[in-house]
Amino acid sequence: MLATVAAVLFLIALIFQLAGLGLGPVSATVLVTAGLLCLALDLAGVGPRARLLTRR
Repeated sequence: MLATVAAVLFLIALIFQLAGLGLGPVSATVLVTAGLLCLALDLAGVGPRARLLTRR
């Protein structure tokens, strides 16, 4: 889930960078930093995970 959020943040950051947009304190750099934070949390195992069904 967090990896998907990161991908969306990276996409928005790319659009901001290409269009030269900025919404006050929210710039492409802030969005990239937020995306990297989400990726780091996902790799650390934070957030919901799909549980595999195992037979016992």
